[in-house]
Amino acid sequence: MEVGQQVKVVRLRDLLSSGVTAKRLGKVGTITGFRMTDGSGVGLVVKFDDNYATWFFEDELQQV
Repeated sequence: MEVGQQVKVVRLRDLLSSGVTAKRLGKVGTITGFRMTDGSGVGLVVKFDDNYATWFFEDELQQV
């Protein structure tokens, strides 16, 4: 996956994600960057149409 690519949130690893993040399930956004995680790999920062941005693991996203 690359910066600028459109992705859809298809799952959440953390079922206790904040309500705001959980509401993004099924939504489409654009990858804006990368984030180092706590040893579990690299996260992808996704920005949505309402300008909200958060990060996801690659297996939580699907290319659109």
